[in-house]
Amino acid sequence: MAHSVESLMDLSQQELDELFSSVAAGNIPDGEAEGTAIVAPGTRFTPLISRFINSFAWQGKVFDQQKGVLRNRILPFGLNAILAKVYKDTSWLDGKECIVLDYSDTSLLAQWIRDEIRAVGPGLYLGKVYWDDNRLIDFALDFNVDTSSP
Repeated sequence: MAHSVESLMDLSQQELDELFSSVAAGNIPDGEAEGTAIVAPGTRFTPLISRFINSFAWQGKVFDQQKGVLRNRILPFGLNAILAKVYKDTSWLDGKECIVLDYSDTSLLAQWIRDEIRAVGPGLYLGKVYWDDNRLIDFALDFNVDTSSP
């Protein structure tokens, strides 16, 4: 099945976890991705919450594959801030390889955050967010969207 951001938001938490565990890590991405928070997965509230977060807080991530880092695009005007190291390591969810977005040494604001992502389709990644070792939410990164327009 081909996945899209919309189809990911329709999945339950268990289905998102099963999808994440069923795919390989994929390549560390490069370039700019539109981000979508997946909160209350599989409910009618998911799209509304996601639009709110995208409008007022987090729009996505910009990866620099060569340097092994990324910056988050935040606030309504797309400020590139909150740096993370990017590397492959073992997932906290299932013990298999994933791409880790590690803020512990790069951000005072987000030093307790660890994201894990895996490719679920061409240019589409599913992510898990951890605060310390507590899982918070899921998110999608779509590299197939033109993020240059306002």
